[in-house]
Amino acid sequence: MSEQPQTVRMRTALQAYLDALNRNDADAVLALYNDNPTVEDPVGSPPLVGRVAVEAFYRKVAAMPLRLELAAPIRASHGNAAAMAFDVLVGVPGQGQRISVIDVMTFDADGRIASMKAYWGPEDAKPL
Repeated sequence: MSEQPQTVRMRTALQAYLDALNRNDADAVLALYNDNPTVEDPVGSPPLVGRVAVEAFYRKVAAMPLRLELAAPIRASHGNAAAMAFDVLVGVPGQGQRISVIDVMTFDADGRIASMKAYWGPEDAKPL
């Protein structure tokens, strides 16, 4: 059974998201989003709504010393959502954290990210 084009687009977008953050490239991350995105990172915090708020968030994140490592293959649904489990290594050994995260993203009809929800909590952060 071959993958559907939308599934391939979602997996490709999530991999591009990881790659862009690993390059500290906020512009490349933002190019993956549509014009009116929402970000909830972590889930339970006030959602960031709109391009200006989301851009400010990713500019801050991209300025941090971080590395993202997939913990499992990227998963795509038969609908408009995909998810990935990964670890974020922030800082340097002895002074940083490894945070285990699951991101769930929804996509619009053009294949651009419409929303991102990051599932992680204090117990998911461990010292490097």
